[in-house]
Amino acid sequence: MNMNLKMFSFVFVAFFVGVGFNSAPNHEKYFEISKNIEIFTNLYKEINTYYVDDVDPAKLMRTGVDAMLESLDPYTNYISESEIEGFRYITEGKYNGIGALFRKIDGKIMITEPWEGQPAQKAGLRAGDEIVEIDGKSTAGKSTEDVSNILKGYPGTEVVMTVQRFGEAKTKKITLVRDEVSVPNVPYSGMIADGIGYVALTTFTRNAGKNVGDAVKKLKEENPDMKGVVFDLRGNGGGLLTEAVNVSNVFIPKNELVVTTKGKVKDWDRSFKTLNRAVDEEIPLVVLINNGSASASEIVSGVMQDMDRGVLMGQRSYGKGLVQNTRDVGYNSKVKLTTAKYYIPSGRCIQSVKYDGGEPLDIPDAERTPFKTRSGRKVLDGGGVKPDVAIGEDDQERIIKSLKGKHLIFQFVTEYISNVSSMEKVEDYKFNDFDKFVQFLADKNYSYESGSEKLLKELMKKAKDEKYTLDSELTAISNKIIEVKKNDIMKHEAALTNLIEKEIAARFHYNKGKIKMGLRNDEEIKSAVALLNDKAKYDSLLK
Repeated sequence: MNMNLKMFSFVFVAFFVGVGFNSAPNHEKYFEISKNIEIFTNLYKEINTYYVDDVDPAKLMRTGVDAMLESLDPYTNYISESEIEGFRYITEGKYNGIGALFRKIDGKIMITEPWEGQPAQKAGLRAGDEIVEIDGKSTAGKSTEDVSNILKGYPGTEVVMTVQRFGEAKTKKITLVRDEVSVPNVPYSGMIADGIGYVALTTFTRNAGKNVGDAVKKLKEENPDMKGVVFDLRGNGGGLLTEAVNVSNVFIPKNELVVTTKGKVKDWDRSFKTLNRAVDEEIPLVVLINNGSASASEIVSGVMQDMDRGVLMGQRSYGKGLVQNTRDVGYNSKVKLTTAKYYIPSGRCIQSVKYDGGEPLDIPDAERTPFKTRSGRKVLDGGGVKPDVAIGEDDQERIIKSLKGKHLIFQFVTEYISNVSSMEKVEDYKFNDFDKFVQFLADKNYSYESGSEKLLKELMKKAKDEKYTLDSELTAISNKIIEVKKNDIMKHEAALTNLIEKEIAARFHYNKGKIKMGLRNDEEIKSAVALLNDKAKYDSLLK
């Protein structure tokens, strides 16, 4: 074993055994930790010395670390030095880079969203631009993580991107100057109906509570007769736990218990109470949630429900009742690990205990423990927060998820607006070319697997295993499903038109335009407004 490997082994064993000794309850566990670390270092030595090809130590170690953490839960992750800027964005809403989102679509790195006022947008990049080269080096074969790491850097430094724009024969070179990118966590607030205000919160980064509070204050000042607020947490994946407390404090008074955390290290158990006067603890409130509302979003929506402070509307939330903390592990890297579960005022934890490929599975109500809200309403633990008013069409989910997952709405809009230079007002725009979208999907040979088809495949396999001769009957059912599926696109024309209009609005007016377009078409917003205009029904839901 060479000196570097010896030093690695010593440091690695000393670090992990030290951690284990500080937390392990008995000597038997100390021995298991020491034994397995020794096995690990010996294994690493053998691979490094005898494996047929040269081994990249960092890559090999990262593979091992990722596999180890993957066995725990989806939220415990290693954050390398190169990923720190991404972690900073998650916690602070800012990072150093160009200010754009991108994805790999059909093997190409595509800009999907340049943020307004940030370097990418200022330099003229558009959603739908393919990134061909960065500083003269091809992006072919690169992952989105690779490209992201290249584009992040110190403010004031330049990066030259070669992009291919749809409909243009030649590529173009665009020079960007990196800067500190700051993304607002309250991208839009305003009045959406007579007397009804609206506030959207997209992430619980720093100052989320202050920004939500300021938005509500401004709406009240400009509209003294405001009689209700719609607070939109749909698609909000969470963030800082302290900001969940601060956001809750906008609507509930000082010194109220919001959340309690409990984990293995008892000294870390904490209770979080509101610290300030509420902005408004009386105004009627509807909180919109869906299956993309997670973590801090579930704390806030769960607190509003437990305290009977507002009505929850939409679909059941994601089901993440865990708390993560970060620990430094050397060389400017960190591990983000689950350290506790959180419990909201009724005493329930909404963590989903069942996962399928990292996604929480639905837990039937019969398997969930009942708790009581402050006024005595029954609420359930586990598997997310269940809304007081469930709305939204489940039958749309599979086809819409399929179209989003394959980026077909995004690609259609890129083609559709290639010859359009501007959109005057979001409020006046109407998409009237749904036939073109249907033809676009036909040209792409689009297909998806329906829920019925999935069940039918399972039935076919089961029938074959049990030697039942049902071929003709099952084939007939399959053909019927295919026939019905042909009408699915037209059946969901309204929902798909809404998504197309929002994507078009985002191309010209960015995130604010996307939200404004959604407000115009959103059936859940309309239902929330109707509820706030019906005081008797609103009050009855909270009793």
